[in-house]
Amino acid sequence: MTETKTPTPWYAWPFVALWKLIAGIVALTGRLVAVILGFVLLLAGILVSLTVVGAIVGIPLAIVGFLLILRGLF
Repeated sequence: MTETKTPTPWYAWPFVALWKLIAGIVALTGRLVAVILGFVLLLAGILVSLTVVGAIVGIPLAIVGFLLILRGLF
């Protein structure tokens, strides 16, 4: 079975780049450490998001943590 690579559309590139970054972190650290790190980032993002100013940093931090948990589990 051959796998053909299709070019990524320009509007999807940030998501592809983020997913590749998270996949690289999982490959380097291992699945269990990636899930634990993702949980810590998710918790930190939620705690930082409790203030209005911190929401600018906290929401993306929580999203990256959630994606890291997903990538570590599946």
